[in-house]
Amino acid sequence: MTTRMPALFAGHGSPLNAIEENRFSRGWEEVGRRLPKPRAILAVSAHWYTHGLLTNDEAHPKQVYDMYGFPQALYDLAYPVPGDPALAHELVERLDGEACVDNSWGIDHGTWSVLHRMFPEADVPVVQLSVDGDREPAAHLELGQRLAFLRDEGVMVFGSGNVVHNLGMVDWSSDNGAEWNKHFDAGVRAAIERRDLDLVADWGRLAGAELAVPTPEHFLPLLFVLGATSGDDAMETFSDGYTLGSMAMTGYLFGRARA
Repeated sequence: MTTRMPALFAGHGSPLNAIEENRFSRGWEEVGRRLPKPRAILAVSAHWYTHGLLTNDEAHPKQVYDMYGFPQALYDLAYPVPGDPALAHELVERLDGEACVDNSWGIDHGTWSVLHRMFPEADVPVVQLSVDGDREPAAHLELGQRLAFLRDEGVMVFGSGNVVHNLGMVDWSSDNGAEWNKHFDAGVRAAIERRDLDLVADWGRLAGAELAVPTPEHFLPLLFVLGATSGDDAMETFSDGYTLGSMAMTGYLFGRARA
């Protein structure tokens, strides 16, 4: 393939976005219609947070319903995407043994809740790579840089998490964001726009960081995606908004997509 695939970060928010019709799910569908069809997707989800770097190489990876207490319709949603064992093995080889294969997990809701909106035919192979909780934030940027070549081989780099994610501060009555949420999200966006990726990786320097990122797993996929981009990539904010007071649903697209 000669078309360089995009790199994309989605704020996935509540698992209910997988089955609800709202501004976020509609945004995922809209950007999906504009994306070139990749030969495979390398997905990094906040919900596979591990010691060490893991990937799955099953031809038919299991769909993981890693959420509890939701309506049955969510557990009935099937997204039977194929895997890509050759891509998984290429990851392990290119990363010089830093990653290993582990099929105890699969494709979790951080990945499938968004991708089933973007690629509803479930015909694009997906390989999931874990978020290595033992790595420093800047190392996630570097990891994305090392795997950026995949975009030139027909692979879309996809990260799923949230720029702001604080379950302890959820306001169930709010369909917007608290001021600290908005300030932090705006600070991250401004840093990305001027390509100050070192500041994004050192997010504690930004206003509101202590509340916005109480734990790093939902933020680190953004760093991986940013690492896989270059200054030549067009940048688009394809999803923009807040929910439950303490979540930012910002989504970024880097690279070419149809208008």
